[in-house]
Amino acid sequence: MRIFILLILFVASILFLSFDTENDLFNYPTSWQKPYYDFTKNPLSKEKIELGRRLFYDPILSKDSTISCQSCHSQYSAFTHIDHSLSHGINDSIGLRNSPALMNLAWNKSFMWDGAINHLDMQALAPISNPIEMGENITNVVYKLQNSKIYPKLFYNAFNDSIITGEHTLKAISQFMLTLISSNSKYDSVMREQSDFTQQESNGYKIFKANCSTCHTEPLFTNYEFENNGLKVDPSHNDYGRMRITSKSYDSLKFKVPTLRNIEFSYPYMHDGRFKRLSDVINHYTNGIEESETLSKKLKTKINLTSNEKVDLISFLLTLTDKEFLFNPKFGYIKK
Repeated sequence: MRIFILLILFVASILFLSFDTENDLFNYPTSWQKPYYDFTKNPLSKEKIELGRRLFYDPILSKDSTISCQSCHSQYSAFTHIDHSLSHGINDSIGLRNSPALMNLAWNKSFMWDGAINHLDMQALAPISNPIEMGENITNVVYKLQNSKIYPKLFYNAFNDSIITGEHTLKAISQFMLTLISSNSKYDSVMREQSDFTQQESNGYKIFKANCSTCHTEPLFTNYEFENNGLKVDPSHNDYGRMRITSKSYDSLKFKVPTLRNIEFSYPYMHDGRFKRLSDVINHYTNGIEESETLSKKLKTKINLTSNEKVDLISFLLTLTDKEFLFNPKFGYIKK
């Protein structure tokens, strides 16, 4: 009997240590819902994450070695870009859309503004193969990685195999992106009852819950749905959003609802980067909604805010800034 009990305790200790190790690699608040991503098909490891991090910052993924993932997803701007409204690619190509901010991706069921990708392990393939982004193909990426001085060893450390494959390349990149968790803003501190909102922030929080929270649902500040938020079509792009993927008229002008976390740093805003300031965004929702058949039902009722209420709302939105996430060296560039 004593041996049996000791055996149970030993197994339990192994499981506990294993759980602790995974938590060290993937930490999120216990109050959050469970991630959607299936970790059993791509178990996290320190070696895979570090390999993915190196790949994320390496322009070797692009055809002419000028564009990396980081080119459009800079850590200091919440893993998007701020110097132009639309993403830029090889040969000075200009993309169709503003690059989405990258954070808390394990809870996403689809990716890109139009949901063209339905799995994080495949997401990187889209920009790699897009002719106006990285303009490369995964077969040639694998060839370049295999013939590099550093990557065969790094892939061996990560996957116990120095023969590089497209699957392992994409899974390593997704491993790094899975670790991009933002959960330590002032808002989070208040929710943990470790600090308090100012009166203005508290007022803004009430305004947010009354007018914004159905689409930007706490605690991740998105509902992961596709909504028509009343933007006028830019005739220079004629971008009709999710309808480009589904060819269904009811998806016309619908775009994925972005997270508002770190919104202070992720400008310009909207799928085409048309708004540079938060005040522009709020003015759109109060005075700029374009009526159409697919307009979100949540926006059918006009939002009325005074000038002071708009300021209070912005004050609350600034509490979603997570500087630990924005400046954490473990997410930064790795020197070769």
